[in-house]
Amino acid sequence: MARRFSMTDADHDLVTAAVARAEENSDAEIVTIIARRSDAYHDVGLHWALLCAFLVPAFAAAFPVHYERAVIWLLGEWTHELPLRLLLLVLLGHMILKFLAVRYLLAIPALRMAFTPGATKSRRVRRRALLLFRTAAESRTARLTGVLLYLSLDEHRAEIVADEAIASKVSAEVWGDAMAALIDEAHAGRIAQGMALAIEKAGVILAEHCPRSSTNPNELPDRLIEL
Repeated sequence: MARRFSMTDADHDLVTAAVARAEENSDAEIVTIIARRSDAYHDVGLHWALLCAFLVPAFAAAFPVHYERAVIWLLGEWTHELPLRLLLLVLLGHMILKFLAVRYLLAIPALRMAFTPGATKSRRVRRRALLLFRTAAESRTARLTGVLLYLSLDEHRAEIVADEAIASKVSAEVWGDAMAALIDEAHAGRIAQGMALAIEKAGVILAEHCPRSSTNPNELPDRLIEL
C-alpha cells in the first residue's frame, strides 16, 4: 500500500491564501484537491497477466518444434517427441504459471503504475477529477462559477474542471500554463508551491473572463482537500 501523502499546516496555509487572493478579483470559487492516485489500476495488472499467458500458446503455435524441444529439455526426457496429452498439459501449466507470476508481480503498486499506459492514466485522472468536481463544486454556486484544481501525485497529472459559466468562456487549452507550472513544481517536490502558482495563474484568467461583481459571497471553502 502506498504511503499516505500529507502536507504541513504551512502548506495548507499557502494554498488557502492563494485561493483567497485569486477569488478577490473574480466571482469564481476555487476548490483544490490533492490525491495520492486516481485509481488502483488492478485491471491493468489483470490485462498484462492475460496477455503474458496467451503469449505462451502463441509462441508454441508459431514455433512448435522449438517449444516441444524446450519442454523435452525441461522435463529431462530421453526422446524426440512427447505425447500430445503431456505436451498440452505442460502448455496449460505454463500459461497458468505465467498468469500467476505476472499477476502477483503487478500486485506491487509501483510496478503496476509503471506498466500502466500514459493514456490510461490520463483518462482515469480526468474521470476522477470530473467525479470530484460534481461532488465538490458543480452547481454549488449561485452563478455556476465553481472551479476544481485537482492534482494526482502518482500519475503526475493535474486537471482543471470549471462550471458552466466559466467553461463556456474559457477553453481547456487556456489553462495550459497553470497546469504546466503545477506539474513542474510538483515534480521538483514543491507541491504546495506548485498549487499556489497554478492558482495564481488561473486567477488571472478567471479575473479576465469572470470578474468580480458587486456581490461576491464566498460560497465554497478555500482550504486544500487531501484524499
